[in-house]
Amino acid sequence: MEYGRNVAIDYEPRLGRIPIRHLSPRQPENLWPAKAYRGEVVPFEATAFREGHDELGVRLLITDPAGTERVHRMRPVAPGTDRWRADVQVDLEGTWTWRVRAFKDEWATWHHNAAIKIPAGLDVPLMLQIARGLLERAPQRAVVKQALAALDAGLTPAEVWRILDDPKLDEAIAIRPIASLTTDSEPTPLRVERQRAGVGSWYEFFPRSEGAKLARNGTWTSGTFRTAAKRLPAVAAMGFDVLYLPPIHPIGASGRKGPNNTLTVGPHDPGSPWAIGSAAGGHDAIHPDLGGVKDFTYFLAQAAKVGLEVAIDFALQASPDHPWVTEHPEWFTTLPDGSIAFAENPPKKYQDIYPINFDNDPEGIREEVLRLLRYWIGLGVKIFRVDNPHTKPLQFWEIVLHEINTEFPEVVFLAEAFTRPAMLHGLAQVGFQQSYTYFTWRNTKEELAEFFAGLAHETAAFLRPNLFVNTPDILTEFLQFGGPPAYRIRAALAATASPTWGVYAGYELFEDVARPGSEENIDNEKYEYKQRDWAGAEKEGRTLAPYLQRLNLIRAAHPALRQLRNLDVHWSDDESILVYTKYLAAPYTGTGKDDALIIVANVDPHSVRETLVHIDLTRIGLEPDARFIAHDLISGAQFDWGRDNYVRLDAFGEPVHILHVQAGKGS
Repeated sequence: MEYGRNVAIDYEPRLGRIPIRHLSPRQPENLWPAKAYRGEVVPFEATAFREGHDELGVRLLITDPAGTERVHRMRPVAPGTDRWRADVQVDLEGTWTWRVRAFKDEWATWHHNAAIKIPAGLDVPLMLQIARGLLERAPQRAVVKQALAALDAGLTPAEVWRILDDPKLDEAIAIRPIASLTTDSEPTPLRVERQRAGVGSWYEFFPRSEGAKLARNGTWTSGTFRTAAKRLPAVAAMGFDVLYLPPIHPIGASGRKGPNNTLTVGPHDPGSPWAIGSAAGGHDAIHPDLGGVKDFTYFLAQAAKVGLEVAIDFALQASPDHPWVTEHPEWFTTLPDGSIAFAENPPKKYQDIYPINFDNDPEGIREEVLRLLRYWIGLGVKIFRVDNPHTKPLQFWEIVLHEINTEFPEVVFLAEAFTRPAMLHGLAQVGFQQSYTYFTWRNTKEELAEFFAGLAHETAAFLRPNLFVNTPDILTEFLQFGGPPAYRIRAALAATASPTWGVYAGYELFEDVARPGSEENIDNEKYEYKQRDWAGAEKEGRTLAPYLQRLNLIRAAHPALRQLRNLDVHWSDDESILVYTKYLAAPYTGTGKDDALIIVANVDPHSVRETLVHIDLTRIGLEPDARFIAHDLISGAQFDWGRDNYVRLDAFGEPVHILHVQAGKGS
């Protein structure tokens, strides 16, 4: 056989004439659309390059859900990287489609060569002849016509070059570039959801505790939706805009847990709301102690009046008394001794809960779940906090979320998944709009810097973090032993690092006593009613509520804090001083001004720290050696700042600076 002769080449190249690679934002494997929310500024990036030294032009072509194509010039991210970027604020909900177009920029290539040759007297007639041909192909704006006229005006080469070297001429031609070798990337979808899918301040309370009364004989009367509604104005006054309710369904009696998760149960112990189902009904019923459907819709209406959207818990599990147990025994796991397996997370045991087996009747379970979600959506619920979604098949969620969000695109699902990264990421990738994260266990400067940078730049195409500072299940050692400074630090970090954060009731009262050997509050509200003296705490000044209100007011006033991808970590000389910025350029703020904030946090709740912090000012729209006024939005103090700055942060006073960058030099 002769090699190299008469060999037919039957191969379709994967690259265009100009390679365009590594498009972003995209999900890993590009199986599902990348995600954004209305108002988010999305960085679109691609790597584009070609052989030789000719100049490239790169454009982003993006089509909005209404079918309008918009064109944005992409600019090099950093010289020598061949990485190009355009920031676009997405303003319509729905599916967008975008692609990148790269081409040989004929005018820029000529200009680069002419800048070398004409001043040096090399090939001048040829360079001017090429210029004439290109200008005749350019949009015939006034500056272009003037340049053409200059070529015929008998001017010296130096005089002609001064006219052709005008930046205004470059800009005029760039409006409709003189292009060749034009290459387009494949189209890529971007799903843009409503703003609440990515921005919100959440507050959690148990409605049965709000208005609960303890009689002299030790018995309790449960709070109701109507008594709980009286707490709504106070929650809204703190600046929260989402109220999350744990399960509101009937609670089973079998295996019921008593105080502090014990098996010793008194006749009036209410049980865990997550042990769903009794003779009073299942997931489509309301606990009789809370009221009925009319009371629930009244609660929703009262919440809406004060600017709160209500999220409810959606926990796919059942108490032994749930109607499903007798109607659909195939939905559970039957053990060899004939008993049904209860939930376990060794060493924890949940005798009051049966987990669902999704393999025996997947279609039946899926249809029931869709029915339940549609029922609550019909009552006015648009946000669901899903309990333990990582214990259910990922394929199940992919189908359910696709069905619901196709029918109800405004619905938001929050994944309560403290689990391995692959599953946590997978849940976000198949459709969960928000995710709990490992934030509660990231406490040191190094841990937080790496964690925040990852959320902003590595997973932002699919994962939106909801940084809850505590939950009924999570009272970390940092909070147990850090005192009030720890509570201020964690709230400030959560409220500034992510567009979405959350607080469980009692945080503002510094509830920090844990059940021995656990990360849960002692006398946990999951198993009993809890009365809190909100008025007394306010009167005596032992509440964090004003601080939480201040944080939410700052978030409302600064659009940079309502973005996810704009966080940059900077430097300090101290192992416990964390520094990061949030920046939004003027075209996207709605105010006509840049919005730049510098957050400096002492993450050691037991000390006073003095150090130098070092800011890359180019990351907040300033020159490297600029001076500016740094206005502390917490204390009101003003500082004359620049690249390198002294800070002193007292954990027992104000452990966190939230600095607004203002023009001009401070004093």
